[in-house]
Amino acid sequence: MERSTEIAAAVESSVEALVAVLERARLAQQPTVPPAQLRVLTIVAENRHTNMSRLAEALDVVPSSASRLCDRLEATGMLRRVADPRDRREVRLLLTSASRRLLAGLRESRQAALAGVLERMSPAAQQDLLRALQAFEVAASPEETGHQDRQTA
Repeated sequence: MERSTEIAAAVESSVEALVAVLERARLAQQPTVPPAQLRVLTIVAENRHTNMSRLAEALDVVPSSASRLCDRLEATGMLRRVADPRDRREVRLLLTSASRRLLAGLRESRQAALAGVLERMSPAAQQDLLRALQAFEVAASPEETGHQDRQTA
């Protein structure tokens, strides 16, 4: 148990360092987009059928808050609202070419920032990290969690 606590503290510390690296990459991007607006763009990018109610649900906010975020993004040319061709009462949210470029640039900046950190690690440490991250992902997946719960019960 104590070993698990030590490992959990080390993972938390590492995640904080990872978040700091990713945040520096985000802040270096131009234009700088606030995190909440960036989250909206990411959600819309991941699901091409996003409407206002789905967005509010994904953000865990009331629809009026989601709408205000979209207002800001639309005003800066990062988002478009169009009538859904399947249901004209619905408004579909679409990325603009500017927001697609922004997201691609951010992805490249983040990967470059991460690569810079990884290059300071030995090849063996990089391999160990890769194996550990893959094992963590498997252990954290819902299917594995349920399976492990049954094993320990």
